[in-house]
Amino acid sequence: MNVSDNAFDLLRAAGMTTIFGNPGSTELPMLNAIPADFRYVLGLQESIVVAMADGYAQASRTAALVSLHSAAGVGHALGSLFTAWKNQSPLVVIAGQQARSLLLHEPYLGASEATLFPQPYVKWASEPARAQDVPAALARAIYTALLPLQGPTFVSVPADDWAQEAEPVAYRRVSRSVVGDPEMLEEIAGALAQSESPVFVVGPEVARDQAWSEIVALAEKHRAPVWASPRSSRNSFPERHALFAGFLPFSRHEVATSLAGHDFVLVVGAPIFVYHVEGHGSVLPPGALAYQLTSNPASAASAASGTSVVTNLKRGVAALLAGPAPRRREPPHPRRLPPPQNGATLTSAYACQVLSELLRAGDAIVEEAPSARPTMQQYLPMNEPDQFFTCASGGLGHGLPAAVGVAIARPGQRVVALLGDGSAMFAIQGLYSAARLGVPVLFLVLNNGSYRSLVEFARYGGSDAPQWTRLDGMNFVAIAEGFGVRAMRVVQPSDLRPSLEAALRHTAPALIEIVVRD
Repeated sequence: MNVSDNAFDLLRAAGMTTIFGNPGSTELPMLNAIPADFRYVLGLQESIVVAMADGYAQASRTAALVSLHSAAGVGHALGSLFTAWKNQSPLVVIAGQQARSLLLHEPYLGASEATLFPQPYVKWASEPARAQDVPAALARAIYTALLPLQGPTFVSVPADDWAQEAEPVAYRRVSRSVVGDPEMLEEIAGALAQSESPVFVVGPEVARDQAWSEIVALAEKHRAPVWASPRSSRNSFPERHALFAGFLPFSRHEVATSLAGHDFVLVVGAPIFVYHVEGHGSVLPPGALAYQLTSNPASAASAASGTSVVTNLKRGVAALLAGPAPRRREPPHPRRLPPPQNGATLTSAYACQVLSELLRAGDAIVEEAPSARPTMQQYLPMNEPDQFFTCASGGLGHGLPAAVGVAIARPGQRVVALLGDGSAMFAIQGLYSAARLGVPVLFLVLNNGSYRSLVEFARYGGSDAPQWTRLDGMNFVAIAEGFGVRAMRVVQPSDLRPSLEAALRHTAPALIEIVVRD
């Protein structure tokens, strides 16, 4: 058996028969050996490739395989690799390398110290010392990517390794479940039952560990209001539930103010806390006890306050559910909902409201419209598990190709990519892959003619936005049609609903450019 035979046998056994890639010369020996039962998903740039794989891994709950081209290709992909790291997405990245006989002489397209390039945003990186070690390295990369805390791994493979003979390496079963300390979980359950006014903060790990129903049941048992953690990248609680309190802001003072009046803060599946602007003062309301359940050891180690338990969240929250009955408490006041939009003006709020009315069960939203996120949170509620995906890193260029990856992982389901005009341009080549694959993704581009998030952040800091934040003269309809995607522009509010209805009936990719007046 040679290296390529063994490698593809391992990948097949792991269920990793879809390869996301942008090919180069150093990958040709691998690509020429791809078996007929494997699928190669072509992207036109490496950051697009990694973002597609990221969306696929999250939606399928499996590891995704990525093929990149030596140093230049890995360099192009690093922004998306950073996002995959923050998203805790299990990716196995195989990067091409020049032939071993050339490496001593600084060859063209050779990667010097290849394993250092993607660090620290991979869990493990290897360029095996021998060709015969490639299958074992690949197996370790798969297991490492899938084990908690999930994330990307990296293997650099010289081009001449694939044809070398190698001893077979069998795929092994490796358990991924981490069970939290039962005594600490019992302590938390008792403190929760005795608290006078508990509040929960839920984050993206709830979605990853499939603890949706458990956290809803726990909140209902204790009549605790539930906040979404700052800038959460997944939806972890039904947002029209009577106990849903809203979305925590991104600054220390505002978080502490939002949680004021509670004596018990339970953070489930999120850090304590993620901030975007400098702040001072207490992390929590005065006198409040804080407890954290997380599947991320780094999140437990970096918490500024409280008691942390590292655990699979489905099992950890289930242990709290089995705890003592709570004391009698009054239910919290329901969250005040925004008034409905009348559609007199075509705004992001009206676009989100109409889209919400047209969505059906099973539809997924992939969002990258930073300035419209607060509006979306008000007018486009997420009420089903695994309905919402966005970028955890703050880097742009993830949403458009990630939506393609989500659609590949969920054949037959509709996916809507809600994008800002600036964000869309970071990864517009992803439309090519959508058209080539014919996936049912509706790309909605909210065109406000600027990098609006920068404008608003400048205002937040008390300064005027620079002139170069304007984005004038782009025609997303022409761009999309050039890639083979059906497209239209909406300027009038009265045209929005029929355009969305028609596009959502379409079984192939479509794009609507919505010119908003926000």
